[in-house]
Amino acid sequence: MLVTCTSAKGGVGKTTSAIHIAAVLAKDDKTLLIDGDPNHSALKWAKRGSLPFQVVDLMAAPKHTRNYEHIVFDTPARPNQDDLEALVDGCDLLIIPTTPDILSIDATLETVSMLDSLKCDCYRILLTIIPPAPRKTGEQAREALADLPLFKQSIRQFAAYEKAALAGALVHQVKDRNGGIAWREFESLGKEILP
Repeated sequence: MLVTCTSAKGGVGKTTSAIHIAAVLAKDDKTLLIDGDPNHSALKWAKRGSLPFQVVDLMAAPKHTRNYEHIVFDTPARPNQDDLEALVDGCDLLIIPTTPDILSIDATLETVSMLDSLKCDCYRILLTIIPPAPRKTGEQAREALADLPLFKQSIRQFAAYEKAALAGALVHQVKDRNGGIAWREFESLGKEILP
């Protein structure tokens, strides 16, 4: 399965999502993460520690892709219409992470509009960086996007993700009381990706 993570706005947890989705897929099958983002955030994350899957630069991907059951592609932010058309043509599932703030939702709706013009039906929206209660922005975002293909599982905001990025590890591998909770959210998401 080829899973692509893309977003029209930076800072929405795209790379964090791609890394943890790859980790969930790697539990059962050999998985590769391709870092196509010019910032090389996934490659930097991997170099700081040890991940249970290989991470390669986009330019090295052709050599590696034939050896894996699952491939997760972390794209550059802000794809244009032509980029989206190529991404849609080259993946089984396009995941669009978005935070619950209005700027991210507006950018996501613009992306959805482009995908609709391409007659794409292989995408799903992932709500990320959901702030803790009592804030209700996650619920409000879910209501605003209710008519669109949306994952049931949302990804909440935890400091454990920052610790994981610094350590080059997965969120449940760092010393943080919420690391296990955060990981279980991605495990639940994985069941929606590969039921």
